[in-house]
Amino acid sequence: MHKRLFLKAALSLSIAVGASFAGGSLAFAQDALERVKSAGVMSVGTETAFAPFDFIDETGAHAGLNVDVFEEIGKEMGVKIEWVELPWEGVFPGLEAGQFDMVAGPATITKARMERYRFLTPIAEATVAILKQAGDDSIQKPEDIAGKLVGAGKATAQLAQVQEYGETLPEPIETREYVGYNEAYADLAAGRIAAVANSLPNIAYLAQQQPDVFETVTPAFGLKTYFGFIGTKNPEDQSLLDAVNAALMKMKEDGRMAELQKKWFGQSFETPDEVTDPNV
Repeated sequence: MHKRLFLKAALSLSIAVGASFAGGSLAFAQDALERVKSAGVMSVGTETAFAPFDFIDETGAHAGLNVDVFEEIGKEMGVKIEWVELPWEGVFPGLEAGQFDMVAGPATITKARMERYRFLTPIAEATVAILKQAGDDSIQKPEDIAGKLVGAGKATAQLAQVQEYGETLPEPIETREYVGYNEAYADLAAGRIAAVANSLPNIAYLAQQQPDVFETVTPAFGLKTYFGFIGTKNPEDQSLLDAVNAALMKMKEDGRMAELQKKWFGQSFETPDEVTDPNV
């Protein structure tokens, strides 16, 4: 396995933007694929509190579906992957500031995000569902969260969807926002919140790993949505994103993507080649 250089991103957006204008933007103005190929390195921004896509395992290593997928992408493109870690709310500003070439995330593909960013071919389903404490009989179906305190990630599509869903219930829900989902899961396990709203693959994985602590509430309440990797719409970035997308499509066609989905989710997902009109 290739050695991965794992960087801590600057948390101050003002510093990042300043650095970009101070000279970083000049580097990113040239053709991105040419630059990455020349350097032999592609930098990818992500958070590491979004298992099973991205997380730090018990040995302290960076692990997850994203790590495996980008390792394959790196092989296809002949480059090494350099990971840049930062909180989720800083990922999109970091992308725009030129701190890295693209975002792993992944992020839920939404209409609003598509207006500003380019999404590559979907890599998994992202439909939102509810996670509860194991054995909590007060929540048998999604609508049972009415009047309860529900956690979700700050600045996420999952938070927006559960808030919208809560408005349709007989009794409004209260939401608590978390910088990372690990904190939300910890509060749920401790009984400080009643449920967590996150995408079905994420919570199904967690419930599978800790069945005595967590349980998934089915069916998922959200509209059918998908996860995708993200880049900018800047003209100079499109050659690189085209190359990454081609690698992803090759992985879908030859079965590698399905194998990795089964490894991390216990199942594979049927995903479209492209999302042009998201449900959210």
